[in-house]
Amino acid sequence: MKGAGVSRGGVRLPGVVVVTGTDTDVGKTLTTAALAAVLQAHGATVAVYKPVQTGVAAGEGGDMGEIRRLAGTNECVEGARLLLPMAPVAAAVRESKALPALADHVATVQSLATSHDHVLVEGAGGLLVELDQDGNTIADLASAFPSSAVVVVCRSGLGTLNHTLLTLEALAVRGLSAAGLVVGSWPRDPGEVELDNKEYLSRLATPLLGCLPEQASLLSGEQFRTAAPEWLGIRGR
Repeated sequence: MKGAGVSRGGVRLPGVVVVTGTDTDVGKTLTTAALAAVLQAHGATVAVYKPVQTGVAAGEGGDMGEIRRLAGTNECVEGARLLLPMAPVAAAVRESKALPALADHVATVQSLATSHDHVLVEGAGGLLVELDQDGNTIADLASAFPSSAVVVVCRSGLGTLNHTLLTLEALAVRGLSAAGLVVGSWPRDPGEVELDNKEYLSRLATPLLGCLPEQASLLSGEQFRTAAPEWLGIRGR
């Protein structure tokens, strides 16, 4: 199973990498797993943190379980888990649960960073989805780590250019560094729209790190880890 890799030179990633998306269900979890797999293939130690997981019941693996299965990353931590498949604040209100404060997320990432070369932080939804009742977002969490960088996961099809450019603009306004773009699901038989979008994205100042093949989640962990370095052009710090 092949993706449509682009950045073969290898973008160097910092110690803290925040993975966000242009929307929900764009492939953030698979991208986070692929990033972890490639970094580990380069000999780096990796931890993954999900500030808030929604839409998953107690006892289910969730996004962190999937990353653990695909990338073989043992240190996969959740800040909070909510049952309803909604934005974190809305789900927490309906379940009468308190969400961790931004300071709690920062402390967890800092703790993981003391014992790992890289900490990958997978957001919930897009860049400006609120993580707590105080209105803090994944962008605010990234801002707490000045040397961090953000990987933006985008779609391949119609509408992705506007959503991607809006997300990059929001990062720039906040002074956040965009390490690169990843197409979260590249079709087996791309049409003109997908091919044109890829060409456009590859010309942006923010590098297109690569494209993950559709149905990559169906691979075994061993298959996924073997293929991931061919999908993404990245290096550790």
